[in-house]
Amino acid sequence: MKTAKEYILEAQKNKKALGHFNVSNMEGVWAVSRAAKSLNLPVFIGVSEGERDFIGIKEIRAIVTAVKEDLDHPIFLNADHTYSFDRVKEVVDAGFDSVIIDGAKLSAEDNLKLTQESVQYAKSKNPNILIEGELGYIGQSSKLLNELPEGVNLDPKSLTHPDVAKDFVNKTGIDLLAPAVGNIHGMLKGGGNPALNIERVKEIGEAAGVPLVLHGGSGSSDEDFANAIEAGISIIHINTEIRVAYRDALKKSLQDEPDEISPYKIAKPAMVAMQKVIENRIKLFNRS
Repeated sequence: MKTAKEYILEAQKNKKALGHFNVSNMEGVWAVSRAAKSLNLPVFIGVSEGERDFIGIKEIRAIVTAVKEDLDHPIFLNADHTYSFDRVKEVVDAGFDSVIIDGAKLSAEDNLKLTQESVQYAKSKNPNILIEGELGYIGQSSKLLNELPEGVNLDPKSLTHPDVAKDFVNKTGIDLLAPAVGNIHGMLKGGGNPALNIERVKEIGEAAGVPLVLHGGSGSSDEDFANAIEAGISIIHINTEIRVAYRDALKKSLQDEPDEISPYKIAKPAMVAMQKVIENRIKLFNRS
């Protein structure tokens, strides 16, 4: 089986993108894994600090490893949005496949320092682990929004600059970069999220020299996804969309069968609903 890095570079070369989907429970793990298996395509399962605190760090690692072996399929575990060195250390030590160091809300100097320290430690423990850095603030929560997240500015001058990206990559040694290119975390309730700055994606990709990751994919248009992938995005994160699918299907399940008390029967429609969303996104990201 190829490594995560090999799959990412292959996607980059072929103008495709790997799907990255966050989970909070076993239903999510199965939804992502079965969707990827059904389409015979690699996938990332992501767990944020809150999600892995809920599931358990060692527990989610063991679960994903077991599912990967059971399905005999490339499923990679990513520690999404990790905000401190201590939290980077715990997922590296637990054997995660990749980790995102999110210092986007810090000063440029502190973001650089945190990322450098994290890269040095992670690579000393596991040279094959993938380390992702983040430049540009896009919010911090995957939820339904009434307005743009506080602190997010979509003015082109506030987006990640190609020269800054190049310098950051060179000074940190990261494997992947998540830039701010008009994307936001969460989904606006009133409709689609703001359009992505595709030209900026292209400029950053050419300057940075590493594969790019699009965070906050939920709510973006299919056209924006296709254009972003063509411009250089190699991994796309989806979370809010599958949370909404889970909630809506779970609510319907409870309403349709109010006397049902078996958790696995109540939750199954929610798992199926998530899987459908994930399959559709994976197909789109792979132009299939």
